[in-house]
Amino acid sequence: MIGNDIHKFASQLWPLNRSLTGEGLRETLKQISKHLPNLSIKSVKSGTKVFDWIVPPEWYVSEAYIIDPNGKKICDFTTNNLHLVGYSMPLNKKISLKELQKHLHSVPENRDAIPYVTSYYEKRWGFCLSQNQRESLKEGEYNVVINSKIFSGKLNYGELILPGKVDKEIFISTYICHPSMANNELSGPTVTTYLAKWLKELPNRYYTYRIIFIPETIGSITYLSSNLKHLKNKVIAGFNVSCVGDERSYSYLPSRNGNTISDKVAKHVLKWIAPNYKCYSWLERGSDERQYCAPGIDLPIASILRTKYGEYPEYHTSLDDLKNVVTPKGLNGGYWALRKALELLDKNKNYKNNILCEPQLVKRGFYPKVSSKKSQDDLKVIKNFLSFCDGEHTLLDIAEKINLPAWELYEFVEKLVSQKVISEI
Repeated sequence: MIGNDIHKFASQLWPLNRSLTGEGLRETLKQISKHLPNLSIKSVKSGTKVFDWIVPPEWYVSEAYIIDPNGKKICDFTTNNLHLVGYSMPLNKKISLKELQKHLHSVPENRDAIPYVTSYYEKRWGFCLSQNQRESLKEGEYNVVINSKIFSGKLNYGELILPGKVDKEIFISTYICHPSMANNELSGPTVTTYLAKWLKELPNRYYTYRIIFIPETIGSITYLSSNLKHLKNKVIAGFNVSCVGDERSYSYLPSRNGNTISDKVAKHVLKWIAPNYKCYSWLERGSDERQYCAPGIDLPIASILRTKYGEYPEYHTSLDDLKNVVTPKGLNGGYWALRKALELLDKNKNYKNNILCEPQLVKRGFYPKVSSKKSQDDLKVIKNFLSFCDGEHTLLDIAEKINLPAWELYEFVEKLVSQKVISEI
């Protein structure tokens, strides 16, 4: 089961302190490139204007912790990188508990969880801890230590382009900017890495595949600002890959258009592998689809997910882990859902009969020597498929009309083409 390999890779990436910028993000890209040697790692300088945004400064942390009145070290960044508010300013100061409380973050309704909190665009500092730990703090003097740097550096992202027979592109995007969380962070890039490994080995890719690993929001905005003209001209479909690692459910989030080929493929795949999948509306968006489908951008990007961000109790906390939330089985399911979708996009051609009326199937070896229910069912499928091969219907259109998973038609289509019964147009 490929989910085991993906889970192992996620475990390797788990300790890294990812953020919008910095060493954790670069190391994540380095680890991904061990699986994808042709991954190109790009950099954009801090301060670069990208549409209405500015590429942020780089953030580096060597250590961060609090010493309580008894001399005990708490909220240690090296123990759990969620303890430190993202982009916290450097500090070395002794303060009272009352003053410290103004800079602490916890989740009262989830008492054992350390929350994920950031302050990318406003200078501040803070620590995160469980509600239980917060309530156990005693009055007295606390020594706060944050050895961090915020400086003019660079934002990094990874790009992999796999050429196909044509230069029209399938676009796949995932983010690598959260610290140690599993479904909301590591499931996306690890599943995408293994999808890219599969695509790389395909002998006859029809479309070109553009795969990017970016920091969320600012990364997609940065990428679009440099590549918009090309993307609008070449991209015909694609997916934003996030939250694909748990076992609880399957979900679908549409593009803003809602009726692109990406949307149709996503719904077709999920209908057959998870009939009770959760269908969200565009109004429930929350990841990089906001940028890819924005007015004036209008890329055909949808999302196939397991349990969607914001829809599970461990979301954006330390409880979103690789044991209780993300599992090999969950990752396996997310991988195969997306793989089936990409495979269908690549095979979704229009076909037209080369023969007027019904073709003579016996002389072409389509009738079995020994009749069985399966062979008769197969013949019915072939005849139903051929009845819609008019050049106006795609493979996906026909699969929907005859109520079958598209992948059950692939072998028949290949044989019909090789026998010159039908032609791809």
